[in-house]
Amino acid sequence: MKKNMGSADKTIRVFIAAIVALLYFTGVITGTLAIVLMILALVFVITSLIGVCPLYPILGINTRKKE
Repeated sequence: MKKNMGSADKTIRVFIAAIVALLYFTGVITGTLAIVLMILALVFVITSLIGVCPLYPILGINTRKKE
């Protein structure tokens, strides 16, 4: 797949995932909400590492700078 995420987008996603993990491991969020947010955080980290968001082409978004 063609990369479609810029560095700012990746940084924001990792930051959000870190906050969700911190809230989860400190017990601030629990139950079903915690599970859903942790899955979302995992998706954010994975998409940041590979640089591709599968929803962006569907929505017509590309945050990566032109080469």
